[in-house]
Amino acid sequence: MQRSSSYRVFSVAGWGSALVEAMLALCAAPVQLEEVKGFDRPGAARERLLRVNPLGQIPTLLLPDGTVMTESAAIALLLAEYHPQAGLAPAPGTPLRPVFLRRLIWIVTNIYPTFTYGYYPERWVSADAQALKSATDTHRERLWQEFETDVREGGWALGPQFSALDVYIAVMTHWSPGRAWFAAHCPRLRAIADRADAHPLIGAVLRRNFPGAVRKHAEDLNGG
Repeated sequence: MQRSSSYRVFSVAGWGSALVEAMLALCAAPVQLEEVKGFDRPGAARERLLRVNPLGQIPTLLLPDGTVMTESAAIALLLAEYHPQAGLAPAPGTPLRPVFLRRLIWIVTNIYPTFTYGYYPERWVSADAQALKSATDTHRERLWQEFETDVREGGWALGPQFSALDVYIAVMTHWSPGRAWFAAHCPRLRAIADRADAHPLIGAVLRRNFPGAVRKHAEDLNGG
């Protein structure tokens, strides 16, 4: 891959690339977005993505030196290492480090796959695809409720210390079952998402990726 002066994110508004966009915004890193809308079906966008990521998934990130990075947790940890000033992760050796690592991997190995399988059930089963979708939806809600019980007092997932976990919450609460469900069933997670909306850097990324939803939420908060 050719060396560049910036990070290059293969991006679709509202998808998993929003996680990486938000983290890079916190890093104050130069970014190029390459639109690959339609990557999940045959076509030119998918072919462009497959050339760098054989799984054809986003997020996919090209580092400035041309190295290909996939898997959002790996990207989060790498950016935390490259840009410690961004506060994406507790420092090694600190008490919150193992808590952060466990929950980061927990999100990507438990909650994230419910979208992979539930949004495209026809890829995995030849009969009763709706049953698979319903099961993954129910499982996802149960997982979020389990996470809710583990959220610490202080405003963020780790308590008073912000981390990449809060980026995941901010983005993923826009996905099914949606922010209204979180308000009713996981108010601590919803409060974290609302706080992230108000963060100038994260909020800007959310407005680009979820323009209608973020605008409506802002109107609700302001009595509009």
